[in-house]
Amino acid sequence: MMLPFLACLLAVFPVVSMKSPIFGPQEVSRGEGGSASIKCYYPASSVNRHSRKYWCRQGARGRCTTLISSERYVSKDYEGRANLTDFPESHLFVVDIGHLTQNDSGRYKCGLGINTQGLSFDVSLDVSPGLGFLNGTQVHTADPGRTMTINCPFSAENAAERKSVCKKMGPACVLVTDSNGYQHPDYTSRVRIIIHGTTQLAFSFIIEQLKLSDAGKYVCQAGDDSSADKTNFDLRVRKPEPELVYGDLRGSVTFDCTLGPEVANLPKFLCRVGNDKGCRVVVNTLGKRAQDFEGRVLLTSKDNRFFSVHITGLRKEDAGHYLCGAHSDGEPQEGQPIQAWQLFVNEETTMPRMPSVVKGVVGGSVAVLCPYNPKDRDSLKYWCHWEEALVSQLVSSEGLVQEQYKQYKGRLVLYEEPGNGTYTVILNQLTPQDAGFYWCQTSGDSRWWSTVELKIVEGEPNLKVSKNVTAWLGETLQLPCHFPCKFASYEKYWCKWGNKSCKALPSQNEAPRQGSVSCDEKNQLINLTLNPVTKEDEGWYWCGVKDGLRFGETMAVHVAVKERVKGSKDVSQVNAAPGKEVIEPRSKDVSQVNAAPGKEVIDPHVREIENKVIQDSSLFAEDRAVMNPADSAGGSRPSEDPGSSSGQGGSSKVLISTLVPLALVLALGALAVGVVRARHRRNVDRVSIRSYRTDISMSDFENSRDFGANDNMGASSVTQETSLGGKDEFMATMENTVEMEEPKKAKRSSKEEADMAYSAYLLQANNMAANVQDGPSEA
Repeated sequence: MMLPFLACLLAVFPVVSMKSPIFGPQEVSRGEGGSASIKCYYPASSVNRHSRKYWCRQGARGRCTTLISSERYVSKDYEGRANLTDFPESHLFVVDIGHLTQNDSGRYKCGLGINTQGLSFDVSLDVSPGLGFLNGTQVHTADPGRTMTINCPFSAENAAERKSVCKKMGPACVLVTDSNGYQHPDYTSRVRIIIHGTTQLAFSFIIEQLKLSDAGKYVCQAGDDSSADKTNFDLRVRKPEPELVYGDLRGSVTFDCTLGPEVANLPKFLCRVGNDKGCRVVVNTLGKRAQDFEGRVLLTSKDNRFFSVHITGLRKEDAGHYLCGAHSDGEPQEGQPIQAWQLFVNEETTMPRMPSVVKGVVGGSVAVLCPYNPKDRDSLKYWCHWEEALVSQLVSSEGLVQEQYKQYKGRLVLYEEPGNGTYTVILNQLTPQDAGFYWCQTSGDSRWWSTVELKIVEGEPNLKVSKNVTAWLGETLQLPCHFPCKFASYEKYWCKWGNKSCKALPSQNEAPRQGSVSCDEKNQLINLTLNPVTKEDEGWYWCGVKDGLRFGETMAVHVAVKERVKGSKDVSQVNAAPGKEVIEPRSKDVSQVNAAPGKEVIDPHVREIENKVIQDSSLFAEDRAVMNPADSAGGSRPSEDPGSSSGQGGSSKVLISTLVPLALVLALGALAVGVVRARHRRNVDRVSIRSYRTDISMSDFENSRDFGANDNMGASSVTQETSLGGKDEFMATMENTVEMEEPKKAKRSSKEEADMAYSAYLLQANNMAANVQDGPSEA
């Protein structure tokens, strides 16, 4: 049943020649006395906009006589009943003709420029006789899929007789239906007879879901013999005259379908008429889509009777005839209401060429260029995700569209570039779930909508940067972004992502006291510097490259801003020199530490005395240098003759008298410190003095009266030893040995012991100075 219907459609829709960029209807059928409105499309260009438009009638010898033109010319045949209107913004002109007669039937051309240039389109106009009675026969006209009701009168004598309707098929008349309930197989469940009662001398013949094959001449009859009442009528089913759809290559078109209320609750569809494959479904409301339209077709229902089909990314093979309709199977069926369309794809398009496929790697980014009509520079721009039954808007020129799309926070931005007819969408931190189709849309001209497919492929991002970074409030953050050599000539930038854009940060020369960007070409990195870090600096930052106005790859990093605990320092961020030990700073004052039971806590007064001990040790060394000029490297004492015996003997005596006491003091000091440290190893408190590490316990001062000034030498020795490093193993061995021999002593208060140690040190120092003044002793 479907094949004859499609055969009829193919006969109605002749093959369209795509050589000319001018496009219009191939056939126009109207009734006598009616009117016709013929649309002729032309390519959008400044030349075509200002060119002459015309409508001419073709003659027997191929000559085309102008009937009306845009230069205000109107022939006598068209005076008062025709006009030509140009719509340059829509790239079409319309020829309106009224009061049609059968003499208007013929072949015409609509075109641009001169009639003989070839920029034209052929149109066939057919004017049929007026509706009503034709040669005594009643004429009824309807569209396919509609319902037709015909009244059949009869006389009172035949009121009780059988009523019937037959269709003339040559010399015979084939019964369609009668009042006894019979229905011809071709009309099953589509026809019926209604008798209104004995008071009305007429019955109604109703035929539903009209088909093209239903057209023909019928006879209504009341009675069966020669006295029966007969009425002839001519049923005409209009050939579906397609509506024109004009689209540009790579552009977008919209089919606005309007169907009757009888199919309001049925599934809707759009199918394409082929030469030998019937009408293949492009899309329907049951979820079916043709593979070659995947990702670029969308069906939206306005209500039960109206729906629209959008097709983007037009290809030249998309041109042809389409039908939209409704059926329970979502497939075209004969007898259902349909609406015909004819799509013309203009290959001489001004639509910019954009990639239909973009590829990205996991963790990387893509930058998509979207076109729009330059006249719509003030319109809203959108980036949408195409899904099976809808297109979801993700971001617009006003920012992220929906709150539920939080997964795109910090990843997605739309850059407007006013005036050049394009805008850029950047999506980074790509995941496998991002693969799919996306649409570029605007609130303006929908013919510029486009689609692009995002594919996730294997590979690594070209830009390298940390994914998450912690910055400390009030300090300086320097974040490097590494780029490969192929981006050496590109412009590099850092920007801070916001809901509406990613605002570029200035270079160091532009803003040295704010967030700034510097580039090290030699090391192939670009640095982001925040100095000082504030709470407002928290958020997403993008590192990216640009080639002129064209955006390249980007990489996102999230910066979290935290505040340090007072008195603490992040040891992990201290850059220690190779081979040196990193000293952990104290987070609390020693006096505030809660000592364990049985252990002492160093008093602040003791620490003050400790510092004095170290300072006085240095002063003592300076005093010895003054008292022994010969030991000073910068002394001006005259030297004796090295060859004389007296000079040699004097030097030896001075040297021995100086070194022996000093050696004794150093030995006693080292022994004292070792003993003290071994006894009270558990009470050690480590402090940081400048760049040295010194271990001091209360026992260092507790036994000072036993060792005298040697405690000062021991302190110096420990300081020197610790600064050199590598002595821990040796000291541990010595401390263990001494600890077994050292007797325990009663503990004193920390202040009392410190005062005693300092007094002993001063007494011993004075004694040593007095010995030196008396003169060196003989070795």
